[in-house]
Amino acid sequence: MGKVYSRLRDRVFKPRPAPVEVVDAPSVQPRPPQASEVTEKPSLQVLSVNPLLAENGKPHHTAEFDLMERVQSPRLVVRRGQPFVLQLSLNRGLKPEQDAVSFIFTLQGLKKRKVRVRDYSSESEQGASCFRYCREPKYVWVEKPTHGHNTLVAIPLLAQGTKPQSANVWAAAIDKNMPDAKAVRVLVTPAADCIVGQWKVDIDTKKQADEGGAVSFTLPDPIIILFNAWCKDDTVYIADEHARNEYVLNDTGIIWRGSYNRLRPSVWHYAQFEADMLECSLHLVAVVGKMGPASRGDPIRTARAISAAVNSPDDNGAVMGNWSDDHGGGTAPTKWLGSSQILKKYWKDKKPVKYGQCWVFAGVLTTIARAVGIPCRPVTNYSSAHDTQSSLTVDYFVNEKAEIMEEMNSDSIWNFHVWNEVWMQRPDLGTEYDGWQVVDATPQEQSEDVYRCGPASVAAVKKGEVRKPFDGAFVFAEVNADKVFWRYNGPTQPLKLLRKDMKGIGRFISTKAIGSTFRDDITEFYKYPEESKEERAAMLTALKQSASMFSRYYLNEDFNDMHFDFELRDDIKIGEPYSVVVVMKNRSRTQNHTVTVTLRVDTVNYTGRIKEGVKKETTERLVKAGTVEEIRMDVSYDEYASSLVDQASFNIACMAAVKDTHYEYFAQDDFRVRKPDIKFKAYICHDLK
Repeated sequence: MGKVYSRLRDRVFKPRPAPVEVVDAPSVQPRPPQASEVTEKPSLQVLSVNPLLAENGKPHHTAEFDLMERVQSPRLVVRRGQPFVLQLSLNRGLKPEQDAVSFIFTLQGLKKRKVRVRDYSSESEQGASCFRYCREPKYVWVEKPTHGHNTLVAIPLLAQGTKPQSANVWAAAIDKNMPDAKAVRVLVTPAADCIVGQWKVDIDTKKQADEGGAVSFTLPDPIIILFNAWCKDDTVYIADEHARNEYVLNDTGIIWRGSYNRLRPSVWHYAQFEADMLECSLHLVAVVGKMGPASRGDPIRTARAISAAVNSPDDNGAVMGNWSDDHGGGTAPTKWLGSSQILKKYWKDKKPVKYGQCWVFAGVLTTIARAVGIPCRPVTNYSSAHDTQSSLTVDYFVNEKAEIMEEMNSDSIWNFHVWNEVWMQRPDLGTEYDGWQVVDATPQEQSEDVYRCGPASVAAVKKGEVRKPFDGAFVFAEVNADKVFWRYNGPTQPLKLLRKDMKGIGRFISTKAIGSTFRDDITEFYKYPEESKEERAAMLTALKQSASMFSRYYLNEDFNDMHFDFELRDDIKIGEPYSVVVVMKNRSRTQNHTVTVTLRVDTVNYTGRIKEGVKKETTERLVKAGTVEEIRMDVSYDEYASSLVDQASFNIACMAAVKDTHYEYFAQDDFRVRKPDIKFKAYICHDLK
């Protein structure tokens, strides 16, 4: 009874020749005949299957879905990693010692492939049809499920009481055999990491000793399998029952808006259980989110796909953004009260719904995530930074007249911004980064060429670990960027730090409290107290991981352990040697740093153009904690004499790189060697007469 078999290997009753024969499609398998097609009845046949919607809905927390409640064509919705019950009606009682039963699950909605076929209109026309095939081949589109991608699963029906071999293996076992009633109850357990989506179910039956004679029964409608926050082996598992009820099952919530000095709650109806919501959510994940079938069981990839599918700029997602005052042809973002109207309209038209802003994107994302089973909540950040240059700072540039140079300022600070958190494990990062992850559907910046953001670990954001995938730097800047004012002196001159504001960004980070309408302040999970040692250390960690030019300037001015002074020593006359010196001070009390320094001297003409190199030296030096080191390059007259130009001008430059960080220091200066002093003495001769 436990031997796995399926239509993929058995000899089967062959039905009458079909009018279309596939000639070069290795992915298409023969199927066992339906019971109605069999002339000689096999020993066992499945006549019907009762999905026991009410019995399965309660333990799987899916009873509220419209698909489970509707009168016409209801569908079974269950959660992975947890058994559900099917009751099979048979032509006779099941005899486990004689009968073999197999369940075949096939993922629906796979990408179809084009296959060439030979078409016979009738037996007498085969010759003509063959000629037509040779000249004008015909094609059909077929799906290609495979065992290797876990889109095709075949499992045997095992004896009563048999447990699954492991959490990540599908299983089916007898729950209760009722031979007198010609029925059997079966417990089916999807793997805890199985693909989330719609699955077609076939049930094959035959005699155990018979190599052929299998008969197949297909459930009229596919079943839907979701993520399972109640299953300890699912990566979206939450231990707290109240949290599961709030972040998966609650269909109404509160999204905070306003400003940091006037926080305003607004009610949002998520409606994840209403008609069309689940079907639309699965469509957005798989089709609009462009998720490969094998990735649809991964909540990390699923959440990332949802963040892209909700907005419309590059994939015709669910909602079109509009931050202007003109909302013609659509609905103003402030008029929406929930996700139902938006997603129903999108499901009907398959076009982006006009219009949304950040809280609308967040509300719709919450609906989709909760529908597919991922715990989710909207989060509001007041005084939220929008860092366009990945500098982890909001940069303002000031000219010599003390005017803000708007043409150079691309960063901004929003009164508030709403994103989402989803709960999951992060096996790609490590257990310390499990828990809440930021995802943001508002189309602000592209991530890997698509408007999406996250999931970014909240724990990583707090530590300043901005390189942890995905988009940690952008989220870190939203909550913890410093507002920095720079003195701009021209395109060839270094920026000068004028002022910094470390408190103005990332305030009152808020979400709805569990089981109430109160506000839950979660700022402490995103950042340490402002200006504390821990907060400054997190900022330093983040800046060291940034490749932005402005981050490096800021490090040099305010954060870097290593401080550099670059100078030219001595008042130099032609014919005398001179020295170029860089002084390095390690301001850390504990950390040693290895620094690579390149010093060079070049001649320049009066227009500032480099003419030729005079001397260049590269040195590596260990600078111990709390010490000062000096690197000196001496240039003799013999080394520079032949390179003198008419103005006797030189350019000196220093490039220093601190190993194990992304910090680099660069400085340069122009100087002239002066000609020797010529002193004239005038003697006045008096005629002594």
